[in-house]
Amino acid sequence: MCLKSDPMETQNERKTFAEIIKGDKPVLVDFSAEWCGPCKMMPPILKELKQLTGDKLTILTMDIDKNPNVAASYNIQSVPTMILFKKGEIKWRESGVMQARQLKAVFDQKV
Repeated sequence: MCLKSDPMETQNERKTFAEIIKGDKPVLVDFSAEWCGPCKMMPPILKELKQLTGDKLTILTMDIDKNPNVAASYNIQSVPTMILFKKGEIKWRESGVMQARQLKAVFDQKV
């Protein structure tokens, strides 16, 4: 499985996607693709979101072409699509580019 974990997470603890999203810490997954123009706008936005949320939120980027089974299991039809998980449960889902402050407001409201 190929996912880019947020740089603040320790890399020596390898966990599966299912283990990560079922953890106590909320997880925002950015489903994207290399060929997707709007997806290329997300990394700086997610970096800003990480600065706004600190260690309260794990942020992952998942390439739908490298992880088609995961993308299919969440019925990802367009990218970027973001899903916010808390203890394995979907708390929020949205497609399209959003700004960091909008995402922070969603995070504050949903978890």
